[in-house]
Parts: sequence; structure tokens; C-alpha cells
Amino acid sequence: MTSQGSQNRSTRAGKGQAQARALLRAVGQMRDEDIDLAETALALATLSSGDTGLAPYRRHLTALSAAVAKLTAGRAPEALTLEECLDALRGALVDRMGYEGDSATYEDLQNANLARVIDRRRGLPVALGILYMHAARAQGWHMVGLNFPGHFLIRLDHGGDRAIIDPFGGGRVLSVVDLRDLIKQTSGAAAELEPDHYAPVGNRDVLLRLHNNVKLLHMRGERPDLAAEAVEAMLLMAPGQVALWRESGLLQAQLGHITTAISAFETFLDLGTRAGTSAQLLDQAATLVQHLRNRLN
Repeated sequence: MTSQGSQNRSTRAGKGQAQARALLRAVGQMRDEDIDLAETALALATLSSGDTGLAPYRRHLTALSAAVAKLTAGRAPEALTLEECLDALRGALVDRMGYEGDSATYEDLQNANLARVIDRRRGLPVALGILYMHAARAQGWHMVGLNFPGHFLIRLDHGGDRAIIDPFGGGRVLSVVDLRDLIKQTSGAAAELEPDHYAPVGNRDVLLRLHNNVKLLHMRGERPDLAAEAVEAMLLMAPGQVALWRESGLLQAQLGHITTAISAFETFLDLGTRAGTSAQLLDQAATLVQHLRNRLN
């Protein structure tokens, strides 16, 4: 019975991961605005931890959106102020659901896995940001992720007003002074705010930022095999990301997967040449391909 049960779980996990890869491949061909952030993040979670039962997490996402809607019930959408929208988001995510940033175990892999974040009600800024964006967009509100370095932030635009919000800090609205302090914390004392830090990023970039944390944590843990799997997942949903093909080639070469490494580097050379990647990086990749081919002989 135990052996049979284990086999059944393995079969379900394999099927779940195949479905997740199929979803990510589909995302890779979608227009950015058509990507479902939360659903795609759950697919990434399936690849990271083998989750197969995503139905409870989907129900939670629905409940999260419903909780926000309940807090604004009876008010016409156009009559809501920006502050009322923010109060509803905080009321649902923080006060009712208990979501918070995980400062105590910031580099725990669970913090970059949306399923585990939902289980634990704690996570990284970008994982929490995805939940805020999911709940806000379900109301028809315009919320985007920002290109702020080192700490993911979100922005809500409503009724001609806008606010930059820290999902890791309980949905707190950040002033210019707060942002200046934050950029110095994340980028060094000499860093200053730049217009690009306020630029909105697309859904695909938000998901890449989420899963890049998984890759980095595996690399710090000296698990190039798992880092390579993370890069593979990112390439499924963003096959046009030139730099990721180079990373894939380097990791696969480190693992001794010569044929796979050559294929990744060749894709990097093809895409990189068309994208205007630096000649130095292209030359390095071409040299590595030659070395790898020699190892096959």
C-alpha cells in the first residue's frame, strides 16, 4: 500500500509538472497583457515544489478578490477614492488574511513560491505584490509592478491619483523620502532615485523577477542543477530573453550537459546577434561552443 501510494503521488506530481510546463509554454506565446499573473505564478510553484492540488489556492485567490469587493460594496467604482481602494486592499490582505513580508527568514525558498506564500501568509515583496495586483485587478483597478531595484514595489492608479505601495510593508504608501531611503538601502548610500525606477514593468517581467529569486537562492546554495531548472522554467514563459539563454548554457555546461549547453549558447548567439548584444559576450559564447564541441569529439 505504501509503495502504491508513493507511486500514485509520483504519477500525479509528474502530470502536474507537465501541465505546468504546458501553461508556461503557452504564456511564452501570449501578449503580455493577457498573462494571468497569479495562475502563472502557481504553475511556477508546481515546478519548484511538485504541488499538484492547486484548487485550494485558486479558491483562496477568489476569496481574496471577494474580500476586497466586500469592503467596497455599495459604492460605485467611479465614486471610490484612491485611499478607499488602498484601505480595501489592506483590509483584505493584511487585516483579514494576515499577509506580511517575511523579514525573519527572507531567503527561505518558500517566500518565492506563491503556493507556499499563500500557506504561510508570508513572502518576498514580488510574491506579495502579485497577490495585491491580482486582488486589485479583479476589481477593475489599474495596478502595475515597478522597475524599482532590490525591492519590488507596486503602483495603483485610480481616479486621476496614484500611489506607490510596498507590499512587503503591509501595503504602506511610500513618499519620495521613503523611496529615496529605500534606494539607498538596496543599492548603496551613493544611489539616487532615477526616472527608470518608477517605470512600470509587464506581467512577464514580474514573473521573471519572482522566479529569478528561486534561481539565485539555488545558486547560493550551490545547487546548479536546481538553478538550471529555474532558468528552464523562465525560458518557457520568456523564450525571447536573450541573457537567459546564456545563463542556461553556462549552467548546463557546469553540469556536464554538453549537447544542451551547446544548443542554449547557439540560441543565445542567434537571438543576441539580432538584439545587438555586446560583441564581447557573443565572442565568448562562440568560443565556449567550440570548446564544448571539442569535448564531444
